[in-house]
Amino acid sequence: MARVIRELGTFRLGSNKNYFVVLCKAIIAQQISTQAADSISDRFFCLFDGKSPTPKRVHALTADSLRAVGLSRQKAAYLKDLSRGFADKSIRPHRLPYLGNEEVIRQLTAIHGIGRWTAEMFLIFSLNRLDVLPAGDLGFRSALKNIYRMKTLPSVKRIRSLGKKWHPYETIATWYAWRTLDQNIIAY
Repeated sequence: MARVIRELGTFRLGSNKNYFVVLCKAIIAQQISTQAADSISDRFFCLFDGKSPTPKRVHALTADSLRAVGLSRQKAAYLKDLSRGFADKSIRPHRLPYLGNEEVIRQLTAIHGIGRWTAEMFLIFSLNRLDVLPAGDLGFRSALKNIYRMKTLPSVKRIRSLGKKWHPYETIATWYAWRTLDQNIIAY
């Protein structure tokens, strides 16, 4: 990892404090290419006539209008559930920065369509937690395979073992690993 850091140099992790928007983007991006996610996100944002998506605005959209921008029926339902979670205060955005990682993950994964991966991306990109190790992220696993010249993708157990060396800066190691695959800075 030291070699990767030397080769790539320094960079800064940005953050987006509009938690609702970050989670919408993360749901849209699940299990599709970055290019497809960007395209669908652009069309999704156009639904709001230049305004930012809010829980109330997303909740007011029909499932058909969400599907028309390229979202699956399932992802449209996930966005609706996310809206409800913010509206009914199941998710209290102002409290999230004060909670531990596992508590944030527990609260977010109570929303349909938000799994551990999405919650971990939220911890990294919105809360800027330095100690997140997304062991299930395929890009991260692929990057580690390349960096450490492994024959196969590393197991979760192997990744956790590596992560102990980086503690409490697992997020930084993750970012550098991702950058070996894609020089563009990822943001949500």
